[in-house]
Amino acid sequence: MKIAIASDHGGFEMKQALIEYFSKKGLALQDLGTHDTCSVDYPDYADKMADYILSGRADLGILICGTGVGISIAANRHKGIRAALLYNKFVAAKAKEHNNANIIVFGGRTMSIPEVIEYCEIFLKSTYEGGRHQQRLDKMDKGE
Repeated sequence: MKIAIASDHGGFEMKQALIEYFSKKGLALQDLGTHDTCSVDYPDYADKMADYILSGRADLGILICGTGVGISIAANRHKGIRAALLYNKFVAAKAKEHNNANIIVFGGRTMSIPEVIEYCEIFLKSTYEGGRHQQRLDKMDKGE
């Protein structure tokens, strides 16, 4: 599985921790930035990630901003993107099982690194159920 990761300045430290964690597990994440804690605009990184996912260069994206809210809103403006803010274990599983999220989102200032690692692992071990859930996803991508 190819995974890309990006953050704004509010998520930079968490992004770096996730890159290190997954690297130790033998999985290299494609780092789309930002590359320091200087202030940047989260929509720029949401757009970059959406383009990356929609072009097929990654199977999954991880986005992080201060709360996770703004960057998930920005990402979800792209047709075909299903960005889910994972904030507990149940949501981490259901975001994959029911929503087949292609971007998972976290708050660098509202969540701990151990929590986020746990939610990533739950999401990655979960399987999309399809069926009735697919007809719902199809409705979201109708029209322009």
